[in-house]
Amino acid sequence: MKPALRRRFFVIQTYNGRMTLSNISILFLGKADDAYCARALAFCQERASNVTFCLGKWGDPLPENIRRWEGDVIVSYLSRWVVPANLLGRARVAAINFHPAPPEYPGIGCNNFALYEGAKEYGVTCHHMAPKVDTGAVVAVARFPVKDTDGVAEILEATYECQIALFFEIATLLVEGKPLPVSTETWTRPPFTRKQFNELFIITPDMSREEVARRVRAVSYLHWQPYVEIQGFRFEYKPK
Repeated sequence: MKPALRRRFFVIQTYNGRMTLSNISILFLGKADDAYCARALAFCQERASNVTFCLGKWGDPLPENIRRWEGDVIVSYLSRWVVPANLLGRARVAAINFHPAPPEYPGIGCNNFALYEGAKEYGVTCHHMAPKVDTGAVVAVARFPVKDTDGVAEILEATYECQIALFFEIATLLVEGKPLPVSTETWTRPPFTRKQFNELFIITPDMSREEVARRVRAVSYLHWQPYVEIQGFRFEYKPK
């Protein structure tokens, strides 16, 4: 059963042709040093009168003042934090996350598992946040095709463009006080774990050529490469 969306309606005023918002508070949680995240945050700041934000990297602690925040909407966009349940409960309207994968791929390493499985389609998901990651009711999904020649770089670029477009659509509804969509889609499996993701990098001598090729396609990206470990020595794949 999907949780009821608690709604408030906000007054939108225009002064000299410029829209200002008089009654909405947003907590924006995102990734540090990321251009797409910066665009999403700027969108909120341009349209909301009260925006608190926190940008971080993996391993950064969530600041205490953020933990004590209270307001209308929490937006998680490429955020590095699992939002505590007591903080989720302080969002009076909604607490939503933009997940860089469709509902078929919850958890970590989603694009990698999609490539490994040979998915012909990929996408992004906006969903209500729940205490357990990637389990909340789905708000909206946007998809795009995946070509056989696509690797991690190509699927990431398409994902980030698709994600920012979906963000603009959903964030506009929020700041205008309109109800969020209710998707008929649901998560199709438990979230992928860090252990499963790490195991995807491992190549063993007994694997078939097809299996090795699937793993190379799935994880080979910049300095992240699949590897073979022999007698305690690691040998990484070197892209051509």
